[in-house]
Order: sequence, then C-alpha cells, then structure tokens
Amino acid sequence: MSLAVINQNVKRTEILNQMVAAMHDQNAEGYSESIRLLAQDIEEEVLSKAQELANVSDREVLSQRGVRQLTSKEKKYYEALAKAWKATDPKQALTNIETVMPETIVDSVFDDLREKHELLNAIDFTNTKGMIKFLLNTNERAKAVWGNLTAVITKELSSGFKEVNMELLKLSAFIPVSQAMLDLGPEWLDRYVREVLYEAIANGLEDSIINNLVTDSGTIGMIADLKQGTANGNVITYKAKTATAIKDLQPATIGKEIAKLAVDENGKARVVQGVLFIVNPVDYFTTIFPATTVMGGDGTYRRDVMPFPMTIIQSAAVAQGKAIMGLGKRYFMGVGMGTKDGRIEFDDSCQFIEDNRVYKIKLYANGMPKDNNAFLVFDITDLKPLVIKVSVVSDEEVPAPASLNAPVTPIDTANPADANTNDGGQANDSGEEENAG
Repeated sequence: MSLAVINQNVKRTEILNQMVAAMHDQNAEGYSESIRLLAQDIEEEVLSKAQELANVSDREVLSQRGVRQLTSKEKKYYEALAKAWKATDPKQALTNIETVMPETIVDSVFDDLREKHELLNAIDFTNTKGMIKFLLNTNERAKAVWGNLTAVITKELSSGFKEVNMELLKLSAFIPVSQAMLDLGPEWLDRYVREVLYEAIANGLEDSIINNLVTDSGTIGMIADLKQGTANGNVITYKAKTATAIKDLQPATIGKEIAKLAVDENGKARVVQGVLFIVNPVDYFTTIFPATTVMGGDGTYRRDVMPFPMTIIQSAAVAQGKAIMGLGKRYFMGVGMGTKDGRIEFDDSCQFIEDNRVYKIKLYANGMPKDNNAFLVFDITDLKPLVIKVSVVSDEEVPAPASLNAPVTPIDTANPADANTNDGGQANDSGEEENAG
C-alpha cells in the first residue's frame, strides 16, 4: 500500500470520527462541516482516479480498476441528473426529472456495505426497497399443529410477526457537487454518488447497531435489554444489559454462555450457529489476541482459536473492556429509499461552498435484535491469556517399551494351536525335537 493511500485512509478515518462525535454531541454545525470535508475528500479521490485512467478506454480494464459499468437505465438517470444540476434553476429542473434512481444503484451500495463492513455482512442486513412498513418474522420456526385451528394457535403463530416502522431512522445524505464532477461523465458521477451514500449509511451505523438504547435516535443496539424499557410517549428508552465478567475462553466458560443463546426469550430451544464475538480493536490486540492465539507443532501460530466456531469482529463502537457475543442473523437491519423513490432534491438549507450546489437524498432505516436472548454482553477486563496445559507422567505410569533384542516367538503355521499355549516357545522346541528323532 502506497504512502498516499495510507495518508488518505488516515484522513478519511479522522473525518468519520469527527462526524460520529458531532452526532453524539448533537452538533449540527460540526456534522455539516464533517459532511463537507467527507464529500470533498471523496471528490478528490474520484478526480484523481479519473485523471489516472483518462486514457483507458477498455471497459473491462476500467471495471477491474473500480469503475462500475452502468446499465442503460443507470446511465440515463445520471445523464438527466447532470443536466439538471447544470441548469440555471436546478431546483425546478430536478422537479421535472421523470427518471428516478434505479434500485440497482442502491443494491450496489448495499454490496459495498457488506463487503467492507464485516459486522453488516454478519447480521440480517436487508434492502427494504421502497417499503416504509416492514413485516418482521421474530420466530425462528413455527411448529405445524394437527387438529382444529383454534384461536390460541392463531394467536401463537401471529405473535411471531411484528411490524417495523422504517421511518424511525431517517438518513439524509448531503451531496455537494462541483462542476468538475459533472464534467467527468455518468460512470464517475455514479462512483461519487454511491460513495457518499455508502458513507452516509455506514458511518455511525455500527455505533447504533451496538450501543443505541433510544428508539427515536437510531436502531436498537445489541446491548439493549428489551425487557427493561421506559416509555415517554412513543419513545422507549431501554436499559443496557448487565455485563457478565469472564476470565478465560475455556470450553466450560464459553459453553455455559453459549447455552444461554440456545433458547429464545420464550424458552424455546434453537440451533446455535453464526455466533459473533465483537470487541474493540484495542482490546482485540491486548486481550483477545493473547487469549486466542496458540503455537502449532510446526512452530507457526494460529490465531482466533475458540473452543466453539465463532467469528471475531473488531469494532470501534464496542466500549473498551467489553465484548458482545451473539447470533448475527438474529439482528435485523433494514434500509430503504424514501417515499419519492430515490429522487435527489435541491437543498437550500445547507450551502457548504459557494461554488458547489448541495443536494440531498433521503434513506429510511431501522433495526433491532429479533429477541432479547440473541446477544450477551461480557466484561473482559480480567480475561487471561491462553495457556497450553501440559501433563507430566512419571516413569512408573508408563509401560516399558519392548526391547529390540528380545527373542521373537516363532509361530507354527501348520499347528496354530501350539502358538496359543501358555509356554509357546517350549512347546515349539519340544515339537521340533520329536520330529528330529
């Protein structure tokens, strides 16, 4: 990796951290400034890449370098969008655009999210398309019943579904667009818009998925105790789950905790699979890495060795000294386009730079654990490094090996019975002497 790429990654990380801090502090000005810096950073990256590949016309080569090949609908959409953005009255021009953002663009953003974010790839991350209400199946299995369909059975089956309001979390992605971006063409404009959308969804999302406890400020976090909540009108504030202290990752310790995941909140047994172990990156290298790394007989190290198959994920959203273990697919996260089917709107309220025109696109999202037993919280401050146990056995307990110089008893293949006598050697010797006589 080149020094320029490393510096760019560091710069992007600093901007994203600034954005998360502004979100936590509810600092609107700080958030707007971080969005401006983010868009500027993405624009510089796209312009640099476009200049690098200016003389490349081979579509396959461009695709290999990260320039996505557009469908006819996508190309038509970006051409109309660029034309509207260049208009004297862009607000009116955008209103008159009949073409809306094709779903394939959002699908591509989702693919990027799954590929680049291990946590988002491990949970039930769903593109809800244009749905504002989403019906979620909270039961892993519904048992078929023989006999009459009674009211009790109907109630039991229907209780496994709940309606999720996707409007509870609104993501507004602001997109400052300069003239230089519009002159690059549809393919590069696509890359810019998708990257802004990607960062708008991804940044802060892990923090919400893991930590949020209030229904109107994000998705409900994995640490939330869904059975302990206080309602204030339509807003519910949950308590965080109490962290269980664990001092090792031995089978007995981990098995006891996984057993808690083997039943849902209603006490029904379920198969445990797709287990996640989520920790802060600092804790991973100072605590988890020493506790899950062993040296093999060939002298090479094997890391992330657990007594039960699980995926260890590093996330800065997890508080240091804590860890989250749970069933990844038992967390639902849905993101979809707004009611206007992906229209990008002119925005007068947020002018970052005079030379840029600012636009926004609305996304709607929501997420929550599917049941209260799906995730556990641990205190790992006293977690011990992995120690390989070696048992020493005294000489008296080990049977002496047979001497290489010990006489070998011959077996008479003609008379196998002789070989089974108590004193096989003497019997054979006697027999040989009689035959000789």
